[in-house]
Amino acid sequence: MENKQKMQPKLHIRTGDTVKVIAGNSKGKTGKVLSVLVKKNRAIVEGANMITKHVKPNAQSPQGSIEKQEGSIHISNLMVVDPATGEATRTGRKLDDKGKLQRYSKKTDKFI
Repeated sequence: MENKQKMQPKLHIRTGDTVKVIAGNSKGKTGKVLSVLVKKNRAIVEGANMITKHVKPNAQSPQGSIEKQEGSIHISNLMVVDPATGEATRTGRKLDDKGKLQRYSKKTDKFI
């Protein structure tokens, strides 16, 4: 039997990156990536795309409540913020001195 596992695509955004939202209701906001949903090509960004969630009553909160939390944003609507300049930049991959493939900023040509 063959193993028919699909390879996950390499994305330009990773958990922990600082990103800028370039489209949608949260356009212009910057925040830290909390998680990346690789299969859906989406990411959850701190403070962006806030949604309202209704919580049913339970033992901890007998009243129930309405909570605000971050919703996911499609990866194509996010750009990595260059740590050196603080501006949004496109990214690429190239080999560093040690022969390891790393991401770099196309604006400043420095490794991220």
